[in-house]
Order: sequence, then C-alpha cells, then structure tokens
Amino acid sequence: MYQDIEQEIRNLNTETISQERKKVLEPLIAFIQSKLNSNKVINLNFICTHNSRRSHLSQIWAQVMAAEYDINNVFCYSGGTEATAMFPVVGETLITQGFEIDKLSETNNPVYSIKYDNERPSIVVFSKVFDAQFNPRTNFAAVMTCSHADENCPFIPGAEQRIPVRYEDPKAFDNTPQQAEKYKERSIQIATEMKYVFSKITK
Repeated sequence: MYQDIEQEIRNLNTETISQERKKVLEPLIAFIQSKLNSNKVINLNFICTHNSRRSHLSQIWAQVMAAEYDINNVFCYSGGTEATAMFPVVGETLITQGFEIDKLSETNNPVYSIKYDNERPSIVVFSKVFDAQFNPRTNFAAVMTCSHADENCPFIPGAEQRIPVRYEDPKAFDNTPQQAEKYKERSIQIATEMKYVFSKITK
C-alpha cells in the first residue's frame, strides 16, 4: 500500500460514524462475512444514477479496505442507471489522498487506471451501466449509493442482495469555492465507512 494512502487510512476515525449509520452498514458487513465464511467470491457492485462520483469513490475505497484488512476474493465494481463519465474532480481528490491515476483513453468517457499498491492490480474505472459486460451479472451485492438510483431501480437483475448505503452528492458544490473541500469530505466519509465495514470482518 502506498505510504500516503496508509497514512490517510490511519487518520480515518470510525468512532465518528453514528449508531444510525452503523445500522445502515450492517447488511453490507453481513453479506461480506457470509461470503467469506462460505469461501465464496465477494462481488460488490456500487450503483448510482450516473456512475460518476459516489459509486466510483465507494468502489475504490472498498477495494482498498479489503486489501488493508487482507480480505481476499473481494472484487469491487460500479455502475449506473446510465453511463456518463467519471467526474474529473473525483480523480483530483483521490490524487491528493495518495492514489496514482493514469487516463488510459481520451474519450468522452475515459478509462482510468487507479493504483494504490505496487503489489496489487490497478482498479479500472470508467462510467458504465450497472449490468454492463464489465460487471458481474450474477452473485453480487448491489450497493445503492444514491437515493435516485435506489428509488428508481426497484429490481437489479442478478443481484443476490440489494443494500442501500446512500451518500449525499458532492455535485451540489460543483463550480463553487467549496468544490474541492466537499469532494474531499465525501471521499473521507466513504473511506471511513468502508474502513469500518472491513474492520468488522472476522477471518
């Protein structure tokens, strides 16, 4: 794990998570624990409307925390109800937190390689619909990271379990003086909650 990311993880305080919020995270913990107990692959697909902000942050931090707590066979994905592009400030925020990001394609919907550890494969990130070929079609948990997708997708084909873990959208602060601060704040919230989730898994 890159040193700056390790430091970022050490600075995250899971005690700041409210009891109400911990209850929201319990089904996700239970899903991961159940799969681990059965020696099965753990597929997590983080879903938001545009697959541009919260779902990417959730996918990345969940994969990082699985590595941090040495939980094997965890594969994190993200998708939307429509494909757009990862919002550039998401990448900028992650770079400030220690990630290395390479843009692999110059298109309207770029593909990014996100590196957090020299020993582990990069996380491949781009905007896509939740049931795109790149994502699992069966045997996964659909983790709903925004209220719009959660309310407008009552059924996710192939999902073993649907788990709402909603986050406020930092998009509300786009092109304002608070933009960088609010994206960092959301990234830290998601990282803190994913740290809590994986810290509760017993091997």
